[in-house]
Amino acid sequence: MPETDTLLPERPDTQAAVGDIPGTLRDIRAAVDTELGVFRRYFRDSVRSDARLLDRVTQYMLRQKGKEIRPLLVLLSAKMCGGVNETAYRAAALVELMHTATLMHDDVVDAAERRRNALSVNALWKNKVAVLFGDFLLSRGLLLSLRHGDYELLHALSNAVSRMSEGELLQIEKTRRLDIDEKTYFRIISDKTASLIAACMGCGALSAAADHSVLDMMRQAGEHLGLAFQIRDDLFDYGAKDIGKPVGIDLQEKKMTLPLIYALADAPAKERRDMLRIVRKKKKSRRDRQAVYAYAERRGGIAYARQKMREHARKARNLIQDMPPTEARNALLGLVDYTISRNK
Repeated sequence: MPETDTLLPERPDTQAAVGDIPGTLRDIRAAVDTELGVFRRYFRDSVRSDARLLDRVTQYMLRQKGKEIRPLLVLLSAKMCGGVNETAYRAAALVELMHTATLMHDDVVDAAERRRNALSVNALWKNKVAVLFGDFLLSRGLLLSLRHGDYELLHALSNAVSRMSEGELLQIEKTRRLDIDEKTYFRIISDKTASLIAACMGCGALSAAADHSVLDMMRQAGEHLGLAFQIRDDLFDYGAKDIGKPVGIDLQEKKMTLPLIYALADAPAKERRDMLRIVRKKKKSRRDRQAVYAYAERRGGIAYARQKMREHARKARNLIQDMPPTEARNALLGLVDYTISRNK
C-alpha cells in the first residue's frame, strides 16, 4: 500500500550540523558500517561447530541473513550513548542469536516453508533439526554472555524473550476466541515485538555505561519504535506486495490486527457477525480476503492503524532527538522513518 502523505513532522534545522537524516537502510547502516563488520565476525564465531549437520544448517542460515535491524539498533544506540566497545559487539551477537532462535521455532510452530524468500530450515531439514538448531542458538547466546559476565545484558534480553513468548501465547488464545480489543492488541504487540526492540536499544545504552535516565529513555524509544514496526507489518497484510510473507497470512491464520479490530469496535451486530464468520473460516478465498480488507478500509480501520503507527514513530523520534546531535543519532532517526515507510 503506497503512502503519499507526510509520515512525520519536518526535521529541525539543528540537525544540519551533523549531516542530513539518512533515508535508505544502506545510508543508515553507513553510520556503523565498520562496527557491523566486526559484529558479523562475532556472530559467526559464536555459532561455529564441528558437528557436520549443524555446520551445514548454520552456513545456510548465515547466507539468508536479513536486514540486521536488531544488531543495528544495538550498535547505533551504543555509539550514540558513548561508543561501541566489546560489550556492544557481544550484545549485538546475543540479540541476533536469540532473535534467530525464535524465528527457527516460529517457523516450526507456523509450519512455515519460507523465510526471507528462501526455504526455511524446517522445510529443508524437518522440524526436529529446526527446533534443535534454535535450541543451539539460544544456548550459544547464554554461553557468550555468561563467559564474559554480561549479566545485565542477559537479564534484559531474557526478559524480552519471555515477554515475546507471553505475547504469542496471548495472541493464540485470542485467535481461538476472536474477542480481541485494541487494548489487548497493543499488549500483544508490545510483548511479542516491541519488547525485543526496546531491549536492543537498552542493551546498546547499557554497553556504553549510560546513566539510568538515558537508559530509560532509550528503552521507551525502542518500545514506541517496536509498536510502530509491528503496526506497519500488520498493514502489509492489507495489500502490500513483495514483503517476505504471503499477503493475507494474518487473516488466513485468524489473527485479528488493528485495522479490523478498529473497524469492528462499533460495528452493527450483523456486520460484525458477517466479518467474524469469514475470519473463522479454515480456508479463505480471495473474495473473502477482499471483503475483509474493503470493510476495514471503509470503516476507517486502515487509516486509524496508520495514524497509530505514525503516533508511536513520532514519540520514538521525539525521545531520540533529545540526545546530542551526532551521526549515530541521525541514523537512528532515519531508522524510525524507514520503519514506517518500508515496503517489506
